[in-house]
Amino acid sequence: MELILFLITALIAIVGAVAMLVSRNAVHSALFLLLNFAAIAVLFLLLNAPFLFAIQLTVYAGAIMVLFLFVVMLLGAEKVEDTPDQIPWQQPLALLLGLALLVISVVVGLGGATNPPPESEALAQFSDPQTLGALLFTDYLLPFEVTGFILLIAVIGVVVLNQRGRKI
Repeated sequence: MELILFLITALIAIVGAVAMLVSRNAVHSALFLLLNFAAIAVLFLLLNAPFLFAIQLTVYAGAIMVLFLFVVMLLGAEKVEDTPDQIPWQQPLALLLGLALLVISVVVGLGGATNPPPESEALAQFSDPQTLGALLFTDYLLPFEVTGFILLIAVIGVVVLNQRGRKI
């Protein structure tokens, strides 16, 4: 049962990532990215890592998506096009994938797919917030800081590019 849930969730994550890349509308791309983040969160739950599940939902699906949508709205990319939808199957597919993700989340959340986790040091690092925080701020401090710096530069670049196009 757990393997089937993993395969379905992994398929949703892959389809969401591909749809994000091929979507021409920036808002649709951001929503497909949100679907991908939610699927990755469910994968963390399948790995018996509830802390990473919660962080994935709150930080990435919450805060980072708000930042992305702010940048999209700042650029004015949310404007609706007058052309008819060129991919008519996109909306039913998104609804189907969202429903499948919801069903998987409920099944996993109710404990239908959980087995007692094998005791190992690797699993302890994923499930303990204190150990995870110590790893993040010791061994992985440089990638953590570089990621924050890249996000800051991206937001500043968007604001500068947007200000150039406006007439004062």
